[in-house]
Amino acid sequence: MNIITVKDYQEMSEHAGKLLIEKVNSKRKTVLGLATGSTPEGLYAYLVKKYKEGNVSFADVQTFNLDEYVGLDGDDPNSYMHYMKHHLFNHIDLPAQNAHLPSGTAEDLEEECNAYEKKIEDAGKIDLQVLGIGLNGHIGFNEPGTSFKSRTHIVELDASTRQANARFFDSMEEVPTQALTMGIASIMNSREIMLLVSGEGKAETLVKLLEGRVTEDFPASILHEHPNVTIIADEAAYSKIK
Repeated sequence: MNIITVKDYQEMSEHAGKLLIEKVNSKRKTVLGLATGSTPEGLYAYLVKKYKEGNVSFADVQTFNLDEYVGLDGDDPNSYMHYMKHHLFNHIDLPAQNAHLPSGTAEDLEEECNAYEKKIEDAGKIDLQVLGIGLNGHIGFNEPGTSFKSRTHIVELDASTRQANARFFDSMEEVPTQALTMGIASIMNSREIMLLVSGEGKAETLVKLLEGRVTEDFPASILHEHPNVTIIADEAAYSKIK
């Protein structure tokens, strides 16, 4: 693992943005794996800024998001499709047909998972996968106990994950109980992985990741077995590393 420590959230976002733009500019038809949540918002703002300044084009890029809530269509303000359009897609030249998310409203969710996995395969492998990490070590929506061999699948969301995401909804009851997510094996198949970790709240989680053992009880621990992982952590997140 390559660990890069930076001063704060803004510096983390900019550093991640520079690495991602470097990747896109060096390979015209880059395939990107993207994440949602509060952690990558600064990264997406940086990408939009650099696109508008003429430093990068996404015209030949394909993107695959990690996950989507079951039951929310793409127009729902709490869906991840809406999130991606709001923070990134609507502001850059990425063709709409090149922006992929699993559909949380598909008639046959199992078939949707299989079809999504096939799309990733047909794109020829993800070149760079952006990840955040949950307090319980989840990556994507792969909760503790998920098999390291898992591919895109339906997941029951952990209570702690739903609680962490409740701030985006009007009430806890509105937070979906299921999601579709790329599996751990799907994520590990990426050529390169970039994990963003920010804030004091993630400090204990980062300690567990860097100093703990590889176990399905802490899904992100599998990253130790990937040959090309870069962790970008701000000082607050890195504060409890010995």
